[in-house]
Amino acid sequence: MLIAYNPHAPKRAANLRVNGDLLNKAKELDINLSATLEQALAEVLKKNQREQWLAENREAINAYNEHVEANGVFSDGLRSF
Repeated sequence: MLIAYNPHAPKRAANLRVNGDLLNKAKELDINLSATLEQALAEVLKKNQREQWLAENREAINAYNEHVEANGVFSDGLRSF
């Protein structure tokens, strides 16, 4: 599986504006804001990269699916299940 980003890249400071109540409740629960943000960003990045890849390759995927539907796959005569 391809990695969406370099998890070993050095950390950088970032200034954010967050809903005050949300921030207070997260602090009360001792939630690690940096780790939580990194995890959320990684998930969104992966989702967006997947959608972009599918959009870029949609034509080829459709062509392959049409070919398989019309002709089957190369191993159709070889498999025993």
